Amino acid sequence: MFPAVVGLLRRLPVRGHCLRVALCLLVGSFLAQPALAMRVVFVSPGKSNEPFWVDAAEGLQHAAGSLGIELEILYAERDHLAQLSLAREVAERPADQRPDYLLVAADKQALPGQLEIAERAGIRVFSAYNGVQRAERGLIGYPRERLHQWLGSLVPNAEEAGYLTAQALIKQGLVQFPQAEGALLEMVAISGDRTTDSSRRRTRGMLQAVAEHPRVALRQTVYADWQRDNARYQTPILLKRYPQTRLLWTGSDLMAFGALEAARGTGREPVRDLLVSTVNMTEQATRALLDGELQAMAGGHHLAAAWALVVLYDYDHGTDFAESEGLEMEKSMFALFDPSMAEIYLNYLAAGRPQVNYCRFSKVCNPALQTYDFSIRGWLQAASEAAGKPAEQ
Repeated sequence: MFPAVVGLLRRLPVRGHCLRVALCLLVGSFLAQPALAMRVVFVSPGKSNEPFWVDAAEGLQHAAGSLGIELEILYAERDHLAQLSLAREVAERPADQRPDYLLVAADKQALPGQLEIAERAGIRVFSAYNGVQRAERGLIGYPRERLHQWLGSLVPNAEEAGYLTAQALIKQGLVQFPQAEGALLEMVAISGDRTTDSSRRRTRGMLQAVAEHPRVALRQTVYADWQRDNARYQTPILLKRYPQTRLLWTGSDLMAFGALEAARGTGREPVRDLLVSTVNMTEQATRALLDGELQAMAGGHHLAAAWALVVLYDYDHGTDFAESEGLEMEKSMFALFDPSMAEIYLNYLAAGRPQVNYCRFSKVCNPALQTYDFSIRGWLQAASEAAGKPAEQ
């Protein structure tokens, strides 16, 4: 735009000097104004004090801070209807107070309603964390087709989390609890919920790992709706029903801690009597892994919203992810944590959680970047540098 304006000014005749001066003043005044920050509202499905969603919010804030994005986070407090009402509240704001982008988590089948709300309001919307489920596809189609404001999605490969943690749990169990010829190593599982895409996919990954070990018997999978109290209630029932249980797989850290408390209440000690795995690299879970209370932990997907901001930043600056990454992106974000990775993360926390520079992950900031790296290992490297302790390669 501005080269064209400058060219016009140069072509004005001398007798248009006054007009040329006026236009120069106008353009100069415009250029002197601070650029309007890109505005994003994230509707979080979790609670404002829930460790996973607190960590997710921190990643979002760091991404927004390093990319110059104006960010607002709204919490649905684990109420799926509130996810819709919050999206509606944003859509009903005066036009000058609406965000440029609405970021949603596609949790508990709230996605179709949120997309419809954004479409009617003319607000561009991007979904993260959970993919579109089969029942939803007929309602919403694909990004940028029926719903033009729906730009796309970014989803962690959740099967990885279920598979990696179950594999590690089973391998340790087979060593620690050798079974007599023909006997089976017994396992139970506590998953999140039956409807959320990430929960179902974690469970699917766990089932795949179990299927690869014929000497392991998964006795039952229950659903605790991500709640510590629910897992605390369910665990004694499972252990009484299946007294030979040695392995307990959980889909999130809060459910793992509820299960551990309940197991101790029945006289079973972690490690000695029962091995437990989980998903989510919260501080408590990471410490429990190092202390040996948890035998396996996978994490990294809490940053999905922060990575979504990187994608939207690039899109807003002219680099459309659809051209090289596709409209519905699925990225590897999980890793099975080992002690070294856990120490790196805890060192970062001890340093006061300094802001990570997310510009290093952006294609606009790094034009030579061909594909996005949203792995937790890449983030840990950046976090180590932010904390002043570069991670060993």
